[in-house]
Amino acid sequence: MTASSPMNRDLFWRLIEISTALSSERNTARLFEKILDAAQDITHADGGTLYLLKEKNGRLALEFEIMRNNSLSLTLGGTSGRPIPFAPLPLYREDNSPNHNNIATHTALTKRMENIEDAYCAEHLDFSGTKAFDARTGYRSKSFLTVPLCNHEGEVIGVLQLVNAKDFLTGQSIPFPQDIEPIVAALASSAAIALDNQILLQDTRDLLDAFIKVIAQAIDAK
Repeated sequence: MTASSPMNRDLFWRLIEISTALSSERNTARLFEKILDAAQDITHADGGTLYLLKEKNGRLALEFEIMRNNSLSLTLGGTSGRPIPFAPLPLYREDNSPNHNNIATHTALTKRMENIEDAYCAEHLDFSGTKAFDARTGYRSKSFLTVPLCNHEGEVIGVLQLVNAKDFLTGQSIPFPQDIEPIVAALASSAAIALDNQILLQDTRDLLDAFIKVIAQAIDAK
């Protein structure tokens, strides 16, 4: 695709439409879904996962927020009401060494997009969790496009992972084309801004609630 091709122009306007929708969404669970919906739509991905970076027991970890697979009719997290039964992915091991084996944590640590043509041939990353999921479900995870979500200060706040780009004509799983990467990076930037705003808004609400409780306790004490 060239920069001026009709397909690229369509994607450009679609990206503007998506960015506007994300910036106006105030429900966090629906925001997760809109981000994943948009990413799958743009890339024709069969599945995807959105992680948020959180601190758990003094350790940074990527927590699953929404997970979807169209072929398996699977939706977990978000507004589905179905919890995701997978433990958060720690960015650092017990000895404090960085966890570069997992593709999601590797992406968060390096702040670089990873485009994997076939997970079963990627020797530099550990896809044991993916292979175990495939063994349980009969699915075949192949191509991965994993993108860091960075806020305006350049800090990673999450990771967006897409699985198995689909060929329009055959429906077969294919690699994610390299010329889609800038579009996905732009979407990730818009998503990160929307998510960061939600996080800041929630922090403000929590601070206000704590302040109100302190005032109420002081009044009761009198």
